[in-house]
Amino acid sequence: MTALEKEATARSASIDILITFDDNGKLNYALADELEPRERAQVREYVQNILRRRSYLDFIINHFSSISVDEMKPLLKNILRLGLYELLFMAGTPDYATINEAVEITKYKLGSKSGDLVNAILRNIQRDIAKLPKPAFEDRTKLVATTFSHPEWMVKRWVKRFGEREAFQLMQANNQRPTFYVRVNNLRTKTENFKLRLDKLDISYEESDWLPGYFKIDSIGPFIEKDLLRKGICLVQDIAAGFAPTILEPLPGETIYDLCAAPGTKSIVMADMMEAQGTIISVDINSKRLEMLAQSAMDYSAENIKIRQDDVRELNLKLADGVLLDAPCTGTGVLSKRADLRWKRTEEDLKNATILQEELLDEAANHVTRGGRLVYSTCSIEPEENWEQVQKFLDKYDNYELEPLDEFLPEEVLAENGMAYQTLPHVHHCDGHFGVRMKRVK
Repeated sequence: MTALEKEATARSASIDILITFDDNGKLNYALADELEPRERAQVREYVQNILRRRSYLDFIINHFSSISVDEMKPLLKNILRLGLYELLFMAGTPDYATINEAVEITKYKLGSKSGDLVNAILRNIQRDIAKLPKPAFEDRTKLVATTFSHPEWMVKRWVKRFGEREAFQLMQANNQRPTFYVRVNNLRTKTENFKLRLDKLDISYEESDWLPGYFKIDSIGPFIEKDLLRKGICLVQDIAAGFAPTILEPLPGETIYDLCAAPGTKSIVMADMMEAQGTIISVDINSKRLEMLAQSAMDYSAENIKIRQDDVRELNLKLADGVLLDAPCTGTGVLSKRADLRWKRTEEDLKNATILQEELLDEAANHVTRGGRLVYSTCSIEPEENWEQVQKFLDKYDNYELEPLDEFLPEEVLAENGMAYQTLPHVHHCDGHFGVRMKRVK
């Protein structure tokens, strides 16, 4: 293998992953498994950043190419996307190196004629980089969708709901590099010791004042390199994802069900809150994701987690003190971390998600003891999956009542007169999550 091919491995793996995604809508990061950890991290950066800006990148390529992006071979299209992304958004790489490596990969995989085409397109873009064209379509929705690289159906919904200015802010937030948080695992260490460890390793952090034990960090890389995750010292979890376990408030000795639990971060957090005393039954339909949960439970000393593979809609369990249903959803609150979701989701998916959520809530409601609590949460910002879903549930079940959340969470994340929480990426600078706590009163 030549030196250049070695340098290009992160790029090559990224291109292969993007081609697979174009083909079947799945991100297969296993294609980068043979790379060093740092290069694997680079692959994720490439892939997510290109997906965050895909419509805009395609618009620029179309402007400078005689062949439209839609007509290009998947390999050619994604080599150009990656090269253009580097030219426009990666200050650390010299332009000549970006173009040369894109050309070399193209020649190696597609032949010299295609290499010449890539060279011509990228050099023309580089020459005009100070005065690149701006999207200009008569159709306002198409214009916004191309500028901010979001599907048109999402743009329409959000402009209608938030107004144009705030919708722009939301989409801009989705296109930023995401904010990451880690949470201390008290089953393995204590918060003060954790901070000392981070200081010793020279890892920068900012302790959150929203929830105890959560730290805002610049990158997950050092935590992987120093084995802090594998050793169970801390886990990666957005602060807003920590709200659902917080409002469920599982206590030592209780029986708790975590429905749709895999890959299990919320189960681990609840095991910590319960000091690993009592029982958490973590239910999921996906056996592979449950294997990940089982491994995590061992790594994090969460010995009170019991794993069950089952369809939540067909559960046959006794009553629990508390049930957490973190429901499958469209994921529109996590488009910064999961840029791929914006290109996979459709309006039909939103309808299907609300139907499934209603079925799961019906089953969850049957497994809470009288006086117990049910928490419903999503990582969506769509009303149909959130407050409207809860209202529909309460209309159907007169034995459940909403409980206020002001004793659990900061005021700035509360919604619906304190009866729910809803975070928005552009307002709260974290993922978009929703949740409520309901008490079974009879």
